[in-house]
Amino acid sequence: MRILILEDEFLIAMDVEQLCRDNGATEAVIARNLDEIDQEQASKNFDAAILDVMLGGASTLPFAKKIHENGVPFIFASGYADVDEIFTAFPGIPVIGKPYSGTDLIEALAATAGRLPDSGGV
Repeated sequence: MRILILEDEFLIAMDVEQLCRDNGATEAVIARNLDEIDQEQASKNFDAAILDVMLGGASTLPFAKKIHENGVPFIFASGYADVDEIFTAFPGIPVIGKPYSGTDLIEALAATAGRLPDSGGV
């Protein structure tokens, strides 16, 4: 799987990238802001995504809506306080709150992407 990681905190992004690789991702691509990726091609370029809700003060919710409409499975991994807004806009999409354990993150991503950890990871 090719995973997109939207995370603006460098150390967290590096940890998440390594977690994805350790659990079977063929590639994990980090973007610290939405300008670093081709938003129009994201649905074609990635099999799943891990999204922080806010990147440098900019909301990722419009991007999340776009990839959701295009069938890309994703989870939110965020310290963003207003999770009710996320649950309302994206019912059924997992929200993993910061700080989170790597196991919780990978299990949520694997479940969302339809891949259980014991069947090959993410």
